[in-house]
Amino acid sequence: MALMRLPKYFSEYQWSNIAAMIKNNRRDPRICADDFRDRLVVISGATSGIGYLTARKFASHGARLLCINRSEEKSTVLKAEIEQEFGVGCEYILADLSVLADVKRAAEELRHIDSPIDVLIHNAGVYLTKKELTAEGFDKVFVVQHLSSFMINILLGEKLTSREGSRIILVNSEGHRFAAWGLRLDDLNWEKRRYSGLKSYGSAKLSQLLCMLLFDEYFRPGGVTINAMHPGAVRSETGQENSAFYRWVKRHLYDKILRPTEIAAESIYYLAVSKELEGVSGKFFNLTEEEEPAPPALDKEAAHEIWAKSLEMSGVEDIILKH
Repeated sequence: MALMRLPKYFSEYQWSNIAAMIKNNRRDPRICADDFRDRLVVISGATSGIGYLTARKFASHGARLLCINRSEEKSTVLKAEIEQEFGVGCEYILADLSVLADVKRAAEELRHIDSPIDVLIHNAGVYLTKKELTAEGFDKVFVVQHLSSFMINILLGEKLTSREGSRIILVNSEGHRFAAWGLRLDDLNWEKRRYSGLKSYGSAKLSQLLCMLLFDEYFRPGGVTINAMHPGAVRSETGQENSAFYRWVKRHLYDKILRPTEIAAESIYYLAVSKELEGVSGKFFNLTEEEEPAPPALDKEAAHEIWAKSLEMSGVEDIILKH
């Protein structure tokens, strides 16, 4: 299916967009100094890396936190640290976002909390150099990077629209460009092709961007915005599940040239809080600079196709586009 669209996408690629990406990667993020006191922020993957610093950033501005994490031990440590240092509430839901039952349970818990959600940040991620399937038989990278956030947005649709002005932030990536010619909907689990960590990652991120187009159509009339962002070429904990050699290379080579993780947290805070972003939705940002994603990420027909496939794989009911 992707090959059928290759001529279309090829003609839409512009060198200026690649130049803009390179330029934006070097920029410093815009800073938002506004407080966010007593507002509720839900963030996944908050015990390390970008998620951890983002949680601290919101807490330092008075926000209450509800984190979706995999480790109870790390969540307990984070809760104590945030509450003692910043004097704000920090609760957590335990869930492995590669397990669909966990994703559904976490979404149900979120749906039934008394407080409205002001900001929902889908930050949890994974990068694998070797193919790994979930218990349901799906590519683990696809589930964590796309399907989990898709399911949570679907299941929280009504709750999110009950809070006009709330924002959804997808921590996406320039890595969506690795799926240069679109998605292979007939082989999302890499059974017909040789597995590639970069291409698997790119396909998952592209899927998330495509579904954002349709989420935007649903959420926008209710005053809820949804945007995606590349967190910059920064140091992160992504990839810790890989081989010792990969981790050594990452620590001693990649991390030496990558930028400080704090710029990602600053960018997420800006996108989630700044008044300059009020009403802005369905956009892709490199840090805090709006940017045009790769042509396959703007294909509305492909968006409907991956939306249908995501519903089929997740088993959730489409309560959004039916309305």
